[in-house]
Amino acid sequence: MADYQDEAEKCERFLQEFVSLDRNEEGDVMSSMKYVDMLQAVANRTRITFDISLDDVYAHDKDEAFVRKIENNTSRYTRMFSSVVDKILPLPEVTFEDDDVRDVLLDHRMRQNAQRQAQDAGSSIRLNDAFPRELLRRYELHILPRASTKALPLRAIKATHIGHLVVVRGIIIRVTQVKPHLVVATYTCDECGLELFQEVTARQFTPVNVCPSKTCSASQAGKARGKLNMQNRGSKFIKFQEVRVQELTEHVPIGHIPRSMKVYLRGELTRQCTAGDVVTISGLFLPTPFTGYKALRAGLIADTYIEAMSVHQHKKSYADYVLTPELVGRVQREAQSRDIYGRLARSLAPEIFGHTDVKKSLLMQMVGGVTRTMPGDGMKIRGDINICLMGDPGVAKSQLLKHICTVAPRGIYTSGKGSSGVGLTAAVLKDPVTSEFVLEGGALVLADMGICCIDEFDKMEEADRTSIHEVMEQQTISIAKAGITTTLNARTSILAAANPAYGRYNPNKSPFENFNLPASLLSRFDLMFLIIDRPDMESDRMMAEHVAYVHQHGRHPTLDFDVFDPEFIRSYIAQARRVEPHVPEELTDYIVNAYVSMRGEENQNSADTGTYTTARTLLGLLRLAQASARMRLNGVVAQEDVDEAMRLMHMSKASIQNSRRTTAPVDPISDIYSTIRDFSAASGNVTIQYSDILPRVLAKGRTQQQLNECL
Repeated sequence: MADYQDEAEKCERFLQEFVSLDRNEEGDVMSSMKYVDMLQAVANRTRITFDISLDDVYAHDKDEAFVRKIENNTSRYTRMFSSVVDKILPLPEVTFEDDDVRDVLLDHRMRQNAQRQAQDAGSSIRLNDAFPRELLRRYELHILPRASTKALPLRAIKATHIGHLVVVRGIIIRVTQVKPHLVVATYTCDECGLELFQEVTARQFTPVNVCPSKTCSASQAGKARGKLNMQNRGSKFIKFQEVRVQELTEHVPIGHIPRSMKVYLRGELTRQCTAGDVVTISGLFLPTPFTGYKALRAGLIADTYIEAMSVHQHKKSYADYVLTPELVGRVQREAQSRDIYGRLARSLAPEIFGHTDVKKSLLMQMVGGVTRTMPGDGMKIRGDINICLMGDPGVAKSQLLKHICTVAPRGIYTSGKGSSGVGLTAAVLKDPVTSEFVLEGGALVLADMGICCIDEFDKMEEADRTSIHEVMEQQTISIAKAGITTTLNARTSILAAANPAYGRYNPNKSPFENFNLPASLLSRFDLMFLIIDRPDMESDRMMAEHVAYVHQHGRHPTLDFDVFDPEFIRSYIAQARRVEPHVPEELTDYIVNAYVSMRGEENQNSADTGTYTTARTLLGLLRLAQASARMRLNGVVAQEDVDEAMRLMHMSKASIQNSRRTTAPVDPISDIYSTIRDFSAASGNVTIQYSDILPRVLAKGRTQQQLNECL
């Protein structure tokens, strides 16, 4: 049996004697009294959290048995460490100018309690009438697990882990509102003025109603004792939040449904995660009895929960990314290097062969445009880019979607056939804590400020598919269910993948017959690529060699540059999204003429285009140009950004307009030569200005470099 007095002395020695060794910016080793400094910061009221690392506990005395005891009986040792901190807490080094409400109340209580205890020395009723230490504490003590502790799947936590410090990894599916949680209840007697304290250690407690004071009972001989009234201002409340964490998809066995567990967050741990976050949570695994009607049915069965000690997010949103000075310097250097746009695009899923323009478009989608809010009426113009990939089976559409979900900080992957309108938008459920009706966000709400990837888009029910119309343009979800009328934010980019209506693309049918999607939905996509699997000996050989190399070596073939890892891509995009480029006045006419020419081309080929050029196309052109400027970390949109946006749009439309072509693709140099020849014949001039032919070449999806090669 453990000698807790000896254990408390070990805790005290550790806090007072532990020396931390760290390296400064110059690389020199610096020593510091880590926990002594933390104690002083708590006393000075500049620090609230007091985190004790078990790695430090082991490094202090190399006592493996002591660390094991803390891991297996964390609740007891948390109270022990708290008592030691109360004992050795130093005096503050600073003077506080103004006493807050708690200081005034505590000073008054300590004087009053000293008088009461002297008068009630012989009282037979004692209900924690000593001054509780919890009321004096201005810190929150947490015990952090060792770095070598592996995160467990939820279904690996068994009854043997009860009371132990566990580490779990999962995805947050529900987050409640932050509510005040009672820690110390304070009562006053309306007859004798006694102030009584009651510590609350569970979710439920029984309030004290009758005054236990000897003075009150003596003065009221033959009468009922005085009644106690709870004083909310004098009680201590802390922030409390309940979240539900669900195991990740890769942890769910085949044929099983994902398991979930409640996690209680208190104090500074609240508001650290939102629905859709992938987190690692460490905490105490504890049982709790059922209450109310459930207790009658449950019998001896208890529910379980995790009392959180730490919460670590794996993929933060772009706005939450904190880049180190070294990483910011690397991003700035790469932004000035050659063809950073193309190298970043080729670094997306390098194991997938080809699809260069599709990858560039997906990179643009992750960077996004600038969301504008009109100063007058508050109307918003979305900056998120929506993309649809339509194509034959086996062209790596789903693999691209999966990879984008991995790279994006907040990415939700869902399949069209397994998704309903409620699952995509929001469901009305009863909150188990408050028994009120609450909204639980679906995939589009979980992907807020991220990307929602919807596979098998064509196999969704029509009624479910129409539920995302509002999301794709207004970026909100309007709900009117069960007496709840509200609007939820769904500021997400939609990346959809679909097969043609006949499984494979039928060149004998029109594009509309192959798509089998309504025009109101197609017009909401900024880019729509049709990927057709055409037999071509040269490209088929290159793809087969690429796939064989990946299977043989377990990695992608060596490229002519060092492929960027997903972490750097996220960091670069996070830095790029902080830039808000604007369109200069001198580019206005150029953009207007480009849009008018696109409308004119569609009007000439309206019978067979299979695409729509509407006002949404103009907004999409601006969004793509802003994303291109962000890629250069430039706050001004340049003509080259507009040209790249037009090129991507032309390639998107060309993939659909050329879907009936069965001949080999035209060589770019030959195509540019034909464009120059046709323009010369139409103008009747043998001499042509370079500035006249360049916009026409770019409008056909070719580059300025290819034009120079042709000349």
